[in-house]
Amino acid sequence: MFARLGRVAARRRWWVVAGTVVLVITAGVWGTGVFRSLTGGSGFDDPNSESVHANQVLEGPLGRHVADVVVLYQDPTKTVDDPAFSGPVQRAVAGLPAGSTKWVRTYWSTRDTSFVSRDRHATYVALQLPSNDEQERVEQLKALKKNLQVPGLKVTFGGLTSMTQQVNAQSLRDVGRAELFSMPLLLLLLVLVFRSAVAALLPFVVGIAVAFGSLVVLRLATFFSDVSTFAVNVVTIFALALTIDYGLLIVNRFREELARGVGVEDAVERTVATAGRTVLFSGLTVGASLTCVIVFPSRFMHSMGYAGVGVALFSVVGSLTLLPALLTFAGHRVDSLRVPLPGRRRQVTPGAVAHGRWYSLARAVMRRPLAVTAAVVVLLVALGLPFLSANWARPGDWVQPKNGEARSVTQALGTRFAADPAKVMTVAVELPGPADQPGTRAALDDYARRLDAVPNVTGGRVTGTAGATARITLGYSIDPMSRAARTMVSEVRSEAPPQGARASVTGMPASRVDIVHMVSSRLPWMLLFVGVVSFIVLFLAFGSVVLPLKSIVLILLSLSAALGAIRLIFQDGYLDGLLGFVPIGAVDVNFPLLVVVIAFGVAMDYEVFLMARIKEEWDATGDLEESVAAGIQQTAKIVTSAALLLCVVVGGFVFSQITVMKMIGVGVVLAVLVDASLVRGLLLPATIKLVGPRVWWAPRPLARWWEGRGGEHDEAFRPWPVGDTGTLANPAGQPIRNEVETGGQNA
Repeated sequence: MFARLGRVAARRRWWVVAGTVVLVITAGVWGTGVFRSLTGGSGFDDPNSESVHANQVLEGPLGRHVADVVVLYQDPTKTVDDPAFSGPVQRAVAGLPAGSTKWVRTYWSTRDTSFVSRDRHATYVALQLPSNDEQERVEQLKALKKNLQVPGLKVTFGGLTSMTQQVNAQSLRDVGRAELFSMPLLLLLLVLVFRSAVAALLPFVVGIAVAFGSLVVLRLATFFSDVSTFAVNVVTIFALALTIDYGLLIVNRFREELARGVGVEDAVERTVATAGRTVLFSGLTVGASLTCVIVFPSRFMHSMGYAGVGVALFSVVGSLTLLPALLTFAGHRVDSLRVPLPGRRRQVTPGAVAHGRWYSLARAVMRRPLAVTAAVVVLLVALGLPFLSANWARPGDWVQPKNGEARSVTQALGTRFAADPAKVMTVAVELPGPADQPGTRAALDDYARRLDAVPNVTGGRVTGTAGATARITLGYSIDPMSRAARTMVSEVRSEAPPQGARASVTGMPASRVDIVHMVSSRLPWMLLFVGVVSFIVLFLAFGSVVLPLKSIVLILLSLSAALGAIRLIFQDGYLDGLLGFVPIGAVDVNFPLLVVVIAFGVAMDYEVFLMARIKEEWDATGDLEESVAAGIQQTAKIVTSAALLLCVVVGGFVFSQITVMKMIGVGVVLAVLVDASLVRGLLLPATIKLVGPRVWWAPRPLARWWEGRGGEHDEAFRPWPVGDTGTLANPAGQPIRNEVETGGQNA
């Protein structure tokens, strides 16, 4: 199948390129329309949670009782008592279009002194927007911003809706900034890795085409689900990362085939037949690891899954069709426009292995496999232990930089004012009968008093009734992401409502508790899902039931170090000055999960690359130690180059202004570096040595089934035959040789 695909891509190369051009144009015109449909950072909540149910109850006639937007007005010299301050603010509020808000509250309309700062040089206006949908409220806020500006005063916008709008805009700016940083450096490194401008451009071109194609997937997804702005970030990261990984594998294999003296079309066919098989199974494994997020019901996680699966699909298709077509056009010119780097050439036999540093390292490791395994496992587990004590949070204005607009408003309200109007929890009470009955109202008032007595709750009171529903509003005085806030929500929910009633609590602290519960309760199912699917795909690729188990365990160990670092950096604040963020003593629960999914997919990518080459050597020699050392040596340049290039792509997000994007950047970079060095270089050869040839074992019925479906008997996947002299022979049976540049090192 793969040989036939390579042959078709080579012979129909004009059609393949033309089809790609049509796809890119379509994506550019239609697919980029997804940017108008993105939902910012919303969609984190579990639609089946108590807080979401409370919001649904409040969408009825009862209505919400929380400010969506807090507009802060400040002046260093004037006070709110000065007509030059108060007059323009009141006129701005009075000039808001009819129906543009549900309600607006100011110091002058309420005479509540909590609306005025202690030094009286600042005041805020709290308003609620008409829509019950967060993204619609963002658009409503955009329409009102100009009306709320007051010349001569410093005007800043806070509140949940303002934060969502600002994070949405900042995320898109950060994508552009990351690409501006990473693209030129990425292209330069590709040229250095391939030592040829032509070879470097080929996977880069495929990556751009894949990114455009993935936008079409996202645009289609917006027709039946909300898609988060962060999904675009996943497209950017994964489109380039996967296509460059696959490009490294395919272009290097194509060069090997040309060096064996075969024709261009035959080299393309042979490349797809061998490396293409690896790409397909790698893509399936990566796609499976990304699909696993569907076990989480939040729209945010679903949009991440759509983005990742779309990228994996297009990366495989592009690498198995467009890249072979481009290689056919390039032919022997694939090494044109070479970069003159210091180094020396030496003669080696294609297929024979230069005993370089990775070969020697693998041999050394396999002489003491138990000691190496124990040392690396202890190190990785120790690095991961801090993650077990993480304090989990949900996105809020804390994801902004220190000078972020919404964050600065929250800080000002917490330090200069008596109360923060956005620090509100709401209890939606569904009663067995009308709320206006005397006994029912007394029971509601008693329930509100008990809620008000919960530590850190302030001002609990009944603020509205409608039919058989009632609304109780609770203020709170603590950080909604603190452990104390989690305890507060638990105690509020443990208070019994009036007899026969159902009480549902919502608000930022309650939403945070529900999101954390959603992730923690479904995480085991996600791990089981990705483990089972990865196991199946790896079995189909290699015909072993031992190898998939080994691979999954090793990858999870490599992830532990990255997760421990995330906790130490983003919760405890190590390196906060260097990375430019303000720690809050908590870690967002969603984004380490994305780090696991992305890094697991990439690590499995490298695992398939490496084990495919080891299996090829094992089939040719039957010598396990030689196969492992040879496979590691032959894939070392591909894996280390892929890891370096991925770090460049993801590294752009380390400079993001949004803290959670920094978290993805730092987490993925650390996970990839650990996996490409400690795991691939040390732990993998050590564990294979300990397991021995049993690493290829499968129960006899499964082994027969696998072999019967073309496993070992796929002629296209067999290595080149070995000649009488022990050198690799071409189809004519003649020994052949190849020049390999070592760059001055035993690469």
